[in-house]
Amino acid sequence: MYIPTQFRIEHLPEIHAAMRATRLASLVTMGQDGLMATPLPMMLDPADGPFGTLYAHVAKANPQWRASVPGEGMVIFSGPDAYVSPSLYPSKQRDGKVVPTWNYVAVHAYGVPEFFEDAAPLLNVVRRLTDLHEGKRADPWAVSDAPESFIQSQLKGIVGVRLQITRLEGKRKVSQNRQPEDRAGVKAGLGASESLDDRAIADMVPG
Repeated sequence: MYIPTQFRIEHLPEIHAAMRATRLASLVTMGQDGLMATPLPMMLDPADGPFGTLYAHVAKANPQWRASVPGEGMVIFSGPDAYVSPSLYPSKQRDGKVVPTWNYVAVHAYGVPEFFEDAAPLLNVVRRLTDLHEGKRADPWAVSDAPESFIQSQLKGIVGVRLQITRLEGKRKVSQNRQPEDRAGVKAGLGASESLDDRAIADMVPG
């Protein structure tokens, strides 16, 4: 990913926070017939390895896990994004030398993906993923709420994914390269939008 210096996220906890904020990531691997990608909810264990480890599961019928060749894969985390119109820049009124752009947050995590079918570690991943996404609900559902025999039968239809991260790229492009007056215009314009993504980006634009 091309990352100009002013847009690079350097601090590991900030990169991890951006990853956690992205509820659906994309696992990309090289298959026998070319690149393959699957959208997946991912769980990050920050204490497992120098950059953390990602866990997920795919359907056993998904050909990606069988077709992937040995080597590095990538997980793409796409955060909020927003179109930035030149009309949001006060500097437009002076010389008109402005063009549209796009603000966004993105993280690319690299590592060698491992696929596993063992019931015990697979159940652990399912439980942890469930607890992660049910945790903020008023009436959270737990894996233990379902009959054990039913859960065991469901586990036979999925395959676990583990990817220990070997390198990370984090990018936050939120008008840092604009003058203060233009940043203020972007912040105000996106902040007034009905789009949740626009407003999320507005909150990140430097004051």
